[in-house]
Amino acid sequence: MITEIPFPLASEDDPGAEGVVGTWFVDHGAPVAEGQLIAEAQLDKVSEEVHAPVAGILYHYVAEGVGVAQGSMIGRIDS
Repeated sequence: MITEIPFPLASEDDPGAEGVVGTWFVDHGAPVAEGQLIAEAQLDKVSEEVHAPVAGILYHYVAEGVGVAQGSMIGRIDS
């Protein structure tokens, strides 16, 4: 089963706002546990942690330092 990982929302009032994928803490193709910290998202002047919603193999869609719209898919986990 594939579970997509969305970029966090900083504000419900501005769903089109953008952020940047700061750091991936888990390599592309590596196993992750449910709840594991996998990435950091930079939103305005705030950093948000991104945790694995399920256990499985992590695949990145977006590289570090790349801007994305909030809610966009930044990766997936194959379980």
